[in-house]
Amino acid sequence: MSLYDDAVLVLKGYENPAGPDQGELRQGYLDHLAQHPDGMWKACEAGHLTASALVIDPEHGRVLLTLHRKLRMWLQMGGHCEPQDASLAAAALREATEESGITGLTLLAGGPVTLDRHPIPAPCHWHLDVQYAAVAPSGATEQISDESLDLRWFAYDEVASVADASVVRLMERTRAALEQRR
Repeated sequence: MSLYDDAVLVLKGYENPAGPDQGELRQGYLDHLAQHPDGMWKACEAGHLTASALVIDPEHGRVLLTLHRKLRMWLQMGGHCEPQDASLAAAALREATEESGITGLTLLAGGPVTLDRHPIPAPCHWHLDVQYAAVAPSGATEQISDESLDLRWFAYDEVASVADASVVRLMERTRAALEQRR
């Protein structure tokens, strides 16, 4: 199965009652892919799907954020899909591992936690981000990548003071997903 086909299946199966905007975003992502067969790749200037993951500590009390080198914002780990990615989940896990330096991350079962569409500088115009959550193994040690200025663990109640609303939404929906899966 191609990455494109996986993305369509993931999006068709995605249902998240945590936000009224999610159904509209889901349909927008599907429409984008139908109109842009290259919509999985950075080269698609109309916008492209990306995959990210919010890394959670093993005790589920903190999240690991990266101070993005180019954007100078605290964000979850994530980025562009690559030809070797077999699935959106694999892309999110690869990005989270590369950017956190943590091996052995485990994605939460059940697929994406949320979707987030955000503008980016030209020549592309939009990132259509499919957002997952990943749990770090006990004893994991993070390591800053070339894409980051810093990595830091934040308690849930600290995130709103350092990150934008999209990261706060991802954290809140991740916490809700953790509660539902207990």
